[in-house]
Formats: sequence, structure tokens, C-alpha cells
Amino acid sequence: MSEGIILKGVGGFYEVLENGGDALYTCKVRGIHRKEGGITPLAGDRVTFEIIDERKKEGRIDRILERRNYFIRPPVANIDQLAIVMSVVSPSPDFMLVDKLLITCISKDIKPLIIINKADLDTDNGIETIKKAYENTGFTILVLSKFFPDRYENLYKHLIGNTTAFAGQSGVGKSTILNAVLKNWVMETGEVSERIQRGKHTTRHVQLFRLNDGGYVLDTPGFSSFSVLEVGHQDLQNYYPEFSSKTEECRFKGCSHTGEPDCAIRELYNSGKIDEGRYNRYVELYKELKKIYDNRYRR
Repeated sequence: MSEGIILKGVGGFYEVLENGGDALYTCKVRGIHRKEGGITPLAGDRVTFEIIDERKKEGRIDRILERRNYFIRPPVANIDQLAIVMSVVSPSPDFMLVDKLLITCISKDIKPLIIINKADLDTDNGIETIKKAYENTGFTILVLSKFFPDRYENLYKHLIGNTTAFAGQSGVGKSTILNAVLKNWVMETGEVSERIQRGKHTTRHVQLFRLNDGGYVLDTPGFSSFSVLEVGHQDLQNYYPEFSSKTEECRFKGCSHTGEPDCAIRELYNSGKIDEGRYNRYVELYKELKKIYDNRYRR
């Protein structure tokens, strides 16, 4: 039995890259797996598979190995890193979306990479404004522009060894960044099988591309809007790294950091050590989640 990773799935056929090599196999799922109610394979899944025809490069997926994380929309598994792309202008940064994506990363054990794109359009100190909002999170922040191609080299260093998806609002330049990566650093793996190709002119599908120096990038629709309803209001503070060193210093146990007296987080905010917009969005999210919790039994 061989092991590999699913790069793409279309119409019940899955393109599987065998571990330790360049061999691609077109696989279907073993019938007993479906009858036993097995989970649907996703791009990014690590699988065991049986080679049915070596010449035709055909196989059959036997088992889906344990997932590190997964998403329903877009359908993908085992993401290591989420590159969260925002632009200085055109469109203006959607900070609430970025905050929600960061919460999603922490909740699913995904490393965030914050990218500030369209740096060439910065005429009003917008880059520094964005950096200030997130500098105390400890997350890596990169500044890119299609007019400064040398900066993509720095991005590539952060992609090596990771399975990375790109997220952000429409128009921020995700496609431009991904195209630069695909053009310069994606390993050639040969022709995709005819049966996989049949789906290429219909719905866009999630696809993984292998990087020259290890790791994968995802070409995927989705990852543009997120809900954080799975996070309880009591736990929201745990998804803000800049809070972590001070939450035990609050006067009241279970402090929500939204207005209680002698709140250590409010003191950080008042002293300028937490960005004003970032804190205000935390309060907004907290109130939204608490309202949902308080109304959970109402019809």
C-alpha cells in the first residue's frame, strides 16, 4: 500500500501524488469506504492507496489518514499556513475580516502570515497603520507590490515546507501573488490525467501545487469571508495573542475586557499598547457572540 497526498478531486476522481516521488495517480475511492460511511476525500488529505495499473497510473484510495484540520468551504484539509492578504488601498483594508481570519487560524492550529499588498499605492502612511494594528500579535507581516518583484523572494521563504492557502477580500491582489508563485517556484509534475482534466472548464476546484523546495500552495475559490460563531464569547480573548500576558492581572476573574474596572487589557489599550481599532473590534465581536449566546434558547 502506498501513501500520498490528494492534489485535486473532480467528479469522483482524485489526483494523488505519491510520497517521496513525482508519480501522479488518478484514483477512485474504495467501494467499501463509501459503504461504511467514510468521509469524503478533500484536496490536502493524506491517504493510503493501492496502485491498480502502474502503466496507466491508476489507483484506488483505501484510507484517509487523520486530518490536522479541514474546511467545508472551500473543501480542503491539512492547511499549515494561511496567507491573509490586505491591500493598502483599492480596496481599503477590511480589518474585521482579517481579525476573523486570525481567530480561525488560531482555532484550527494554522500559522497566520499577514501580507500587506499594493505597497506602491501607499500615499497616506497606510502600511504603518496596518502594521501598528497587528505588530503586537507576534505574527509575521510582509509588504508586497507587483512593482517590487524582489519582495516575492521573501514571501517564498515563508512558503517553503508549508501547505499555504491565500485569503482576503476581493481585489486585494491574491491572484497576482499566487500567479507569481506558480510561475517561479512550482515544481513541474507532468500532465494531469484526462479524467481529472474533464472538470477544468466547469466549477473551479481546490488544487494544490507543489513548490520546488518543499511545501504546497493552494489555488482555491473561497477563503474570503468567515464566521466565528463556533467561538464562545467567554473564550474570545484566547484568540488575541496580545492579550495573553495580561489577562490574569485583571481584578475580576472572568473579566470580559469590555468595560470592567481594573481591567489589565483596558490598561494596555489606554496606554497605546493595543491598537485602538483592534480593541474596538474585539469588543464588537464579544458583544455579538454574547448576544447570540444569550438568545440561544429563544425562538
